Amino acid sequence: MNSDIQIQFPCDYPIHIIGERYENFSVTVLDIVRCHAPGMDDASVSVRESRAGNYCSVRVTIVATGEVQLKALHEALLAEPAVRMVL
Repeated sequence: MNSDIQIQFPCDYPIHIIGERYENFSVTVLDIVRCHAPGMDDASVSVRESRAGNYCSVRVTIVATGEVQLKALHEALLAEPAVRMVL
């Protein structure tokens, strides 16, 4: 396994955000994503609720411009209290 693989920027970068479901969870998450990736295409967004309705999953693909952008986005998403996981 080669651990020296590096991402070539810019590139399409999928992000999966999971959190506690509340009425505006997906709106809040997508607002955070748009702050860090203003060119995000709404067609790349997928939102699903868990079977029991307690959690919400938001998948989005952004055009990543660099590691600094990705790190800032990851930190901003985790700063949202309802977010439990960012993959």
